[in-house]
Amino acid sequence: MGAGAKGGGAKGDGGDVFTPAQRSAVMRAVKSSDTKPEIALRKALFALGYRYRLNVRTLPGKPDLVFPRHGAVIFVHGCFWHGHDCKRGRRVPKTNRAYWVDKIARNKARDEKARNALTALGWRVLTVWECELKTLDPASLKIRREED
Repeated sequence: MGAGAKGGGAKGDGGDVFTPAQRSAVMRAVKSSDTKPEIALRKALFALGYRYRLNVRTLPGKPDLVFPRHGAVIFVHGCFWHGHDCKRGRRVPKTNRAYWVDKIARNKARDEKARNALTALGWRVLTVWECELKTLDPASLKIRREED
């Protein structure tokens, strides 16, 4: 670590293990779309015959999958980033704890706002969590309208 870099990375000092430039590169690599969980779900749903649109910007929250014919949208949420009630979702980083607690709370509030707006527009909103994908049967998702 160069002189003047923030954080020491030594255990117990509360510093980051990366330099600011390294941390920036790590965070830049975090994807918001085309994630492995999202792609796995898309492939499974496509194999079941579903056709969908991706990341429709004109809809609140820019849902990951949009099924216009069925009036349904799916958000594929990472457990950590969206504060799921599972082992990974409950984990809070030890460094900069207050920032992360606030960040996850903002994400959850944004998710709820998008869900409410979509529901008000007549969309059925489904959320699939990253941790559920290992055991989820995509055919069990209630994508089709009852009358379809």
